[in-house]
Amino acid sequence: MHVMAGLIVDTDGRVLLAERPQGKHLAGFWEFPGGKLEPGESPFAALARELREELGIELKSATPLIRVPWTYDDRTLVLDAWHVDRWDGMPQSLEGQALQWCDPAQIDPESMTPADRPILQALRLPAMYMITPADVTLDQRDEWRERICRAIQDGVRLLQLHLPLWPVTAVRSFAAELLPTTRKYGAQLLLNGDIEGAQGLGVGAHITSEQLLKTSERPLPWHQLISVGCHDASQLAKATEIQADFAILPLKMASVGGTDALRAEWSDFQLLAEEASLPVYTVGVLGSRDLTQAKQMGAQGMAGILGFWPI
Repeated sequence: MHVMAGLIVDTDGRVLLAERPQGKHLAGFWEFPGGKLEPGESPFAALARELREELGIELKSATPLIRVPWTYDDRTLVLDAWHVDRWDGMPQSLEGQALQWCDPAQIDPESMTPADRPILQALRLPAMYMITPADVTLDQRDEWRERICRAIQDGVRLLQLHLPLWPVTAVRSFAAELLPTTRKYGAQLLLNGDIEGAQGLGVGAHITSEQLLKTSERPLPWHQLISVGCHDASQLAKATEIQADFAILPLKMASVGGTDALRAEWSDFQLLAEEASLPVYTVGVLGSRDLTQAKQMGAQGMAGILGFWPI
């Protein structure tokens, strides 16, 4: 079943949600407005029709955001979410459903239908996910505190501390020093592999593929992000099972004509990203200039190490 969903965002940045009515599957949960694609319809035409029938608005333009394959006990669907860029009219309830405008950052994911939760996260997550280089040493602490704070001030909103050369206690205290800046600018901080530290600091955590094998449920509350390092479809499925917010999927690189130049191999990534049921960032030997292509291949955005940090 192919189902369209529209993310309608007003001038105040609020997104429109509709409540599933009594008598329907998942009654009482909230969702993004939309409905089934009819035979012969294009996704845009189906979304336009559903928004007209449900809300009385005329869709003018919309952009694909994420496709979420999802299986409930009695049905399998693909929830095809588009960001509504322009529309005419004032949304109103034409089918008896409750409506509410919400700040995306304040929406409780557990109030949403399970298939809509990855869409909410895709709406909230930025296009760039910055990761500290693994070779940063402890004596570079002051330098990197300054670089990270400058990056956040310049617009970075998602950051992973990956500092394997540091003692765990030093990473935690460093994260604590960054919290005033992250909170001031609304940035999200994640610790690599340190769930206990994330719990204590109230920040997010990145789970490695090795940790994923030993994880059976979401280890942090929804307001603390969980990212997962994945390499194949089974790991992406496990990330969905533990209700991770997003995954990182490496991009394979191939040499060009026996030279030192590298070319991105997008086909495998695209296949895995399109079958994933959560937002996926790509990471590889790329720079921010490749962001447009990454999104075209189904990525939420790019996770950056080399080539992403300001000098």
